[in-house]
Amino acid sequence: MQTRRTFLVSAGATALASSVSHAANDTINVACLGTGGRCRHLMKSLAKVPNVRMAAVCDIWEKALDQAKAIADPKAIVSRKFQDLLDRKDIDAVLIGSPDHWHVPMAVAACAAGKDVYVEKPLTHDLSEGKAIVEAQNTHKRIVQVGTQQRSMPHIIKAKEIIQSGGIGQVFKVHMSWNRNTDRVRRFKDTIDPKSLDWKAFLGTAKAQDYDEYRFRNWRWFWDFGGGIFTDLMVHWIDVAHWILKVDHPEKAVALGNHLVSKDVWETPDTVQTVLTYPGGIQMHFEGTFANAHRGAMITFMGKDATLYLDRGAMIVTPERNKKLEPQELILGKTPTHRGADFYDLPDGELLHLTNWVESMKSRQAPSAPAEGGVSSASAAHLANKALRNGGVATWKE
Repeated sequence: MQTRRTFLVSAGATALASSVSHAANDTINVACLGTGGRCRHLMKSLAKVPNVRMAAVCDIWEKALDQAKAIADPKAIVSRKFQDLLDRKDIDAVLIGSPDHWHVPMAVAACAAGKDVYVEKPLTHDLSEGKAIVEAQNTHKRIVQVGTQQRSMPHIIKAKEIIQSGGIGQVFKVHMSWNRNTDRVRRFKDTIDPKSLDWKAFLGTAKAQDYDEYRFRNWRWFWDFGGGIFTDLMVHWIDVAHWILKVDHPEKAVALGNHLVSKDVWETPDTVQTVLTYPGGIQMHFEGTFANAHRGAMITFMGKDATLYLDRGAMIVTPERNKKLEPQELILGKTPTHRGADFYDLPDGELLHLTNWVESMKSRQAPSAPAEGGVSSASAAHLANKALRNGGVATWKE
């Protein structure tokens, strides 16, 4: 049985070898587009990656720009129009942290301008967008890394090796959850001066509508800009499942949703479930809510010989009865409250994933989460949402 110590030592050696082989000293100039809270969180991690300069920041809101400037290079260029930064020859790459409906338009434009791309998940806002971003990545020979950082976490990479080598037997069912109990629904008094942001630019291709600060701050829970729990949270784990099991998209989705705490505030439900079926008889079940945090954020692969549990800080293999398998446990992150927490101190997934992106830019080898993977994982979320909004069932052929 591999111990936590030997695993971490071997993982560290692999990372060191990788960094040595890509030890180019050229500075990469990155423009950060859509510098809201998520993007600024990524910027703080990107600041730790050697030979990277955050050379420009862009947002349609003055406050977000000011906060991003404090993280970026002191001489960073500031713009409220992302195309102006794409037109600059001194920008090598972009970090996209915009609302979902801007991910593909920005990423496609960046590829066409010869920039490499790190774009937050979900990659697409609609099933129809997948072809455009894959073609842009491949036609322009760009490095596109989608922000599903689990693919760069060492214990999840180890889980992939175990499952793909037959270590838990044939996998027939996957169970995923992302449950929270947080005050994210509450309405608040408006505090933003509408003149400090460009609402029309925020809308982009979304339907015309009056300015609404709540929607601006909470865009994930409105169909024009996000896709609710399935696209915001399920995508993380469904991406892991697709990656490990080598499947591309579900054949059928059954889904339901309710407003337990968000009635008349959010458009997307705050409590959802979906069952997805895949070729070979694989079933995947996801549950998510903002009303109860039991089980938190986790994924479980059920094989005929063993069950493999993952969260962002641990991997645990539990053999089935009468199977001659040794249990395994790799605990990387501390769990001060419960297993399945949203985040742990270790591993630093964002830093690992951003580092993988930078190394890929230097080597010109595919990153861990290219556009094809992002399209695949988002497709499952979109099919689940289609079922949710159209009678509870949706099939891929439709």
